[in-house]
Amino acid sequence: MEKEMNEIMNNTDKKLQTRNSAILIFTSFVWGISFVAQSEGGDAIGPLSFNSIRSIIGSLVLMVVIAILDKVGIITKKPETKEQRRTLLLGGVLCGVVLCTAINLQQLAISLGSPVGKAGFLTACYILLVPILGIFLKRKCGLNVWVGVVIAIVGLYLLCIDGEFVIKTPDILLMLCALCFSFHIMIIDHFSPKVDGLRMSCIQFMVTGVITAVPMFFVEMRGDIKGWLGGFASLDAWIPLLYAAIFSCAVGYTLQIIGQKGLNPTIASLLMSLESVFSVLAGWVLLKQKLTVKELLGCLLIFIAVCLAQLPGKKQDTKSSLKQS
Repeated sequence: MEKEMNEIMNNTDKKLQTRNSAILIFTSFVWGISFVAQSEGGDAIGPLSFNSIRSIIGSLVLMVVIAILDKVGIITKKPETKEQRRTLLLGGVLCGVVLCTAINLQQLAISLGSPVGKAGFLTACYILLVPILGIFLKRKCGLNVWVGVVIAIVGLYLLCIDGEFVIKTPDILLMLCALCFSFHIMIIDHFSPKVDGLRMSCIQFMVTGVITAVPMFFVEMRGDIKGWLGGFASLDAWIPLLYAAIFSCAVGYTLQIIGQKGLNPTIASLLMSLESVFSVLAGWVLLKQKLTVKELLGCLLIFIAVCLAQLPGKKQDTKSSLKQS
């Protein structure tokens, strides 16, 4: 009887991990396409304004979704006690502060002259930092996952770097950005089993938007509110802004919180590294950008790395991962 129960639990867990892996792949797809929107929207209204407004809109969209789902009784983790509300608020604020720091470090590095491809590569190095951080949190990875991480780093280099690789000031900012995204993944890994993902995502975006509004006011508004509002007068600003707010923020990051639940954070980071592949493919399809043989090889290596990380490891590793989730 006990053996049958264990088999049922294992099968259920495998189905859950397969579903969550598919969610994170779709999340990567949404984020990959959003690179086009971020580039155009940032040029139209300014990068800080774009990050702040899209985050606040994303939070407001999630408030409406939460209200509707609460009314029909779909959300199952609505906080009821003071302790649960405190945990939700803490998780949302921590995610918001770290996410705000990450996206604005990335934007600052790009504005200082870092090529987008190089920025994408250094940012995606969180796939190497996450398993290293996991060691200190006793989140072990199988050999196949570590090999997948190395293959993915090589693939990202081929995909993103064109020309010589020299470390400059923007690159240091991007390394700090990658570290922040690593912390973001680990914070979600800690809080996602304890709170409602939609609510935590809603809080994180409001925190991100409000904090980013401070430098936005001094750097981009500069007291000229009328001139600043003029940037929102065209569809060139609103179409990418609404896409990034609704799909990249409200949908993408919320699915990240839901999809990470029960997954080893290193495997989750590998799945999300597909964002780089989808961004290149989006540029190929939407912007008619050409793909070189080197870029195609990079895409292939990242895909191989993701598949390798999904292979079942030792039973001991699996049990260890389950106990942590």
